[in-house]
Amino acid sequence: MRHIAIIGSGPAGYYSAEAAQKKYGDDVTVDIIDRLPVPFGLIRTGVAPDHQSIKAVSRRYEKTALGENVHFVGNVTVGTDVSIEELRSLYDAVILATGAPNDRPLTIAGSELPGVIGSAAFVGWYNGHPDFADLNPPLDGKSIVVIGNGNVALDVARILSKTEDEFAGSDIVAHALDQLRHSKIEKITFLGRRGPYQIAMTPKELGELGHLDRAVPIAASEDFPAEEEDAALEPGVRKSVGHLRSFLPNSGEETGKPIAIEFDFFAMPVAIEGDGKVEKIIVEKTQLDDEMRAQATGETYSLDCSVVISCIGYRTPPIDNVPYDEGQGRFANVDGRISPGLYCVGWARRGPTGTIGTNKPDGFAIIETVAEDIGDGGGKAGRDGLNKLFNDRAVEAVTFRDWKKIEEAEVANARIGAPREKFTDIEAMIAARKP
Repeated sequence: MRHIAIIGSGPAGYYSAEAAQKKYGDDVTVDIIDRLPVPFGLIRTGVAPDHQSIKAVSRRYEKTALGENVHFVGNVTVGTDVSIEELRSLYDAVILATGAPNDRPLTIAGSELPGVIGSAAFVGWYNGHPDFADLNPPLDGKSIVVIGNGNVALDVARILSKTEDEFAGSDIVAHALDQLRHSKIEKITFLGRRGPYQIAMTPKELGELGHLDRAVPIAASEDFPAEEEDAALEPGVRKSVGHLRSFLPNSGEETGKPIAIEFDFFAMPVAIEGDGKVEKIIVEKTQLDDEMRAQATGETYSLDCSVVISCIGYRTPPIDNVPYDEGQGRFANVDGRISPGLYCVGWARRGPTGTIGTNKPDGFAIIETVAEDIGDGGGKAGRDGLNKLFNDRAVEAVTFRDWKKIEEAEVANARIGAPREKFTDIEAMIAARKP
């Protein structure tokens, strides 16, 4: 019998568990360990609440989780409740599927001012992550700057712009919906170091901006090459640029919509200023060199704002005694192998790149690597050993059956039209699993 522990219950973790089931059948046990009492990682706390069709992939993970040889072990912190060394002594393979939940730091002057928020924190706030439920972002100002030109930046701007009616059918948490309901936002500005041709926003998500009830997206014609040059772009980028071009003639005055979403290309933030809080951001114009890298021009200007949300990427948090690549913000590995018996998968392996679906081939590939290393297994204790350790330490692990009780309570607490009202407090989650 082979015993595998997977740290992290997001897409990479569950795809790896599914791969292990298909590879070994009944000759494997898989324990999926998570710090939170609830599974599914970024599907629950990262995917935008108004993108319920994407969240539906969790049904596939639930099928895996209900297999007799897969066990969800929630409410367990690796490094506190159990160490990596202890897990390696109990399991033939330990796979780190912890994702990249930490914000890449914004390293400019003034980034420590109140009102500067990382996207992990802001997304976690409106998605009900317990770590960020008390964020209380200051949404009483008129202008917000969003740094970044990717889909996370898009999610942030869309959520900030929507009316309450537009959240029908979503699982945005009540505290965020209430605060958004009373926001005073009139302008949201995207800052992107490069131009429209280098945008990382995907067509479907970008197109949503053009259909918001109270917000209008605006791009500036001087940022664009001649339209005939679009033909040389990759199809996906060409579609995104097409959406951006459709935003050229719009303005808040012409449409009557009260919120303007402005695209500020070739714009690099260099400092944030304010007296005890964010009041403005200093921006330097850029230009592209021959390798399409943004270069500073020396020309600066300022934008008044009360909030700056940084959507510039994520990092995997290090774990004691696990080799770490500081430059890449991920575990040091070769094709997912850290060392025989210790592996990483998903964003913890490759950094925050790719879609949810990218994690499927990644998970199946890592199980092939595991198979090369562990053979038939080494007669380790696996789940029985972990349960004994938890009993000795009075660790109260949460099972998948417990999670289903938590989920039932969230569904029962939902406002009209919403699929659930998430618990945002770990103690409340734990209490909900008990009769």
